[in-house]
Amino acid sequence: MTDRPRISARIGAISESATLAVDAKAKAMKAEGRPVIGFGAGEPDFPTPDYIVEAAVAAAREPRFHRYTPAAGLPELRKAIAEKTARDSGYEVEPAQVLVTNGGKQAIYEAFAAMLDPGDEVIVIAPYWTTYPESIKLAGGVPVYVVTDESTGYLASVEQLEAARTERTKVLVFVSPSNPTGAVYPREQVRAIGRWADEHGLWVLTDEIYEHLVYGDAEFTSLPVEVPEIADRTVIVNGVAKTYAMTGWRVGWIIGPKDVVKAAGNLQSHATSNVANVSQAAALAAVSGDLTAVARMREAFDRRRRTIVRMLNDIDGVVCPEPQGAFYAYPSVKGLLGREIRGRRPQTSAELAELILEQAEVAVVPGEAFGTPGYLRLSYALSDEDLAEGVGRIQKLLS
Repeated sequence: MTDRPRISARIGAISESATLAVDAKAKAMKAEGRPVIGFGAGEPDFPTPDYIVEAAVAAAREPRFHRYTPAAGLPELRKAIAEKTARDSGYEVEPAQVLVTNGGKQAIYEAFAAMLDPGDEVIVIAPYWTTYPESIKLAGGVPVYVVTDESTGYLASVEQLEAARTERTKVLVFVSPSNPTGAVYPREQVRAIGRWADEHGLWVLTDEIYEHLVYGDAEFTSLPVEVPEIADRTVIVNGVAKTYAMTGWRVGWIIGPKDVVKAAGNLQSHATSNVANVSQAAALAAVSGDLTAVARMREAFDRRRRTIVRMLNDIDGVVCPEPQGAFYAYPSVKGLLGREIRGRRPQTSAELAELILEQAEVAVVPGEAFGTPGYLRLSYALSDEDLAEGVGRIQKLLS
């Protein structure tokens, strides 16, 4: 018999999610009784608001939700998402332009699968969330990276994007607020990037899942609102996970041109069919309700944001710009590499993250996971007490 590989090359090439891997290791160490504090997963520490949970409980008792529902999502939820989008960003869309997915990750993959042919290039601004390149490659595309750093607040310029564009470029991935850096693009820069993409006939996939988590003078700006002429080539991905503390409910969505949404919906009809109806009912309550609970969470995140930036910048060799959105700090640790720490000299941020986990029992994600070695990502979506204790341990280790 021919000795064929057990795993396909396409799937075998996919890397494990680094952020989930760090979170899993931290939880395993906790299960062993070690007092690990995790800054790895981007997951709010708040419970899902009660009114959303109650909507799910009521839905579980409704016989109509015990059956298959339309693969593209409950009609009432698609309508509510369209209304919520108009309310929150000023972007007017029809329910037929909405596809409800099993979380933001499925939305991203299905959008790329609908847009890309083999060999199509996609510009990805680094540092990037780990899932973007993997989804692009799985859909047959080729990620092309534009690297930013702390000197510009992790913001890419039109000139950088233009330098990366080729005749094979089809899509730009645009994320503001950003995971992992917390960067938020000013309105005029959003407008300039959108006009550049429109000038060259590019598509834009824009991830708006952190739209409500901005701080200080920063403001969220939706690209197709600023540049309406590109709306017919723009796909928005979003979801309830971060805004409403619903990471485990697994409800995201795509908003885009009807032909793209229909194509992605056809794929979903064969891949997973409808999203769990109880989760959809919970999402309906979330997007239809007011933003009072969101405001309370944002206030806590803002307080933690200022604390973690101050504490990290107190460490000699660490440079941490102040994030303007999301709930991540992305400090440069290049000044620590090669320095002796507890008898070891970490040469990479991956080695430093491993040392911090082993010696300080604090889990962080190295910059290698986001395409920029020399950095660490710390989520500040954890309690004030754990945040202070965790960063305090890092300070003690690195002092």
